[in-house]
Amino acid sequence: MAISDGVFSIKKPLIFLWRDIIEDTSYKLSFAMRIIGICSSTLVYFFLSKLFADVGTPYLAPYGGNYFSFVLIGVAFFSYLGVSVQSVSGSIREGQTLGTLEALLVTQTEIPTIIVSSSLYGFLWATAEVAAYLFLGVVVFGIDVRQANLAGALLILCLTIISFTSVGIMSASFVMVLKRGDPVAWIFTGLSALLGGLYYPVAVLPQWLQSIANLLPVTYALEGMRLSILKGYSLQQLLPNIAALIIFSCIMMPLSIITFGYAVKKAKRDGSLTQY
Repeated sequence: MAISDGVFSIKKPLIFLWRDIIEDTSYKLSFAMRIIGICSSTLVYFFLSKLFADVGTPYLAPYGGNYFSFVLIGVAFFSYLGVSVQSVSGSIREGQTLGTLEALLVTQTEIPTIIVSSSLYGFLWATAEVAAYLFLGVVVFGIDVRQANLAGALLILCLTIISFTSVGIMSASFVMVLKRGDPVAWIFTGLSALLGGLYYPVAVLPQWLQSIANLLPVTYALEGMRLSILKGYSLQQLLPNIAALIIFSCIMMPLSIITFGYAVKKAKRDGSLTQY
C-alpha cells in the first residue's frame, strides 16, 4: 500500500506536467513567438554590448569585463524568478476561474503536491530558455565558458529555485484570498529587476540602494551564477552567495507554506474558493 501511494504521488505531478505541456503547445503561434523572442532579445543585448564597448568596464571586471555575457546570463536565469513567482499563483487563479480549484482541494492531494505540480512545466520551460540563451551565447556569439564551475552553478540554481519559489507561494496565498490583488509578485519582481543586478552590476547603485539589493535573493543568485559560469569560482569562493540563499530559503519556505495553508483554510471557511 505504501508503495502504491508513493507511485500515485509521483503520478500526480506528471499529470499536471502533461496537462500544461498539451495546453501550451496547442497555441503554436504563441509557442513560436516565444522562441523568436529569445533570439531577438539575444541580438539586442549583443548590439547593446557593442554600443557600450568599454564603458562600465570597472564595474564589469569581477564578471569578466564583457557586458554581453553579463546581461545574457542575468536575463536567462532571471526567467526562473518569473516562473517561481507566477506559476503557482497563476495556477491558483486559473483554478478559481475554471472552477477546478475547489474540486482539487477536496481530494487527498496535499498542498505541497499542488505547489510543486503547478510549477513543473514553468520550470521546464525556463530551463529550456536558459539552454537556448546559453547555446546562442556560446555557439553563435562566442561567450567563453570553458572555466565554468558547473557544480557550483547547479547548486546556486537549486537554491535559487527554492528561494524564488517561496516568494511565489506567498504570492499565491494573496491570490487565494484577494483573488485579483497580488502585491507580493508586483513588489518583489519589480525590486528584483531594478536592484538585483539584472541589466547592470549592483555596484553602480547608490549605497542606500545597494543595502536594499542585499536583502533580495536575486542579487546573490545572479552574482553566483555569473561568477560560477564566467569566472569558474569554486564552492568556497561562492560561499557568501550560497549562505545567503540558504538563509533566505530556510526562513521563507516554511513561512510561505504555513501562509498558503492558512489562506486555503480561510478560503474554505469563507466559501470563496470558486469566487474570482
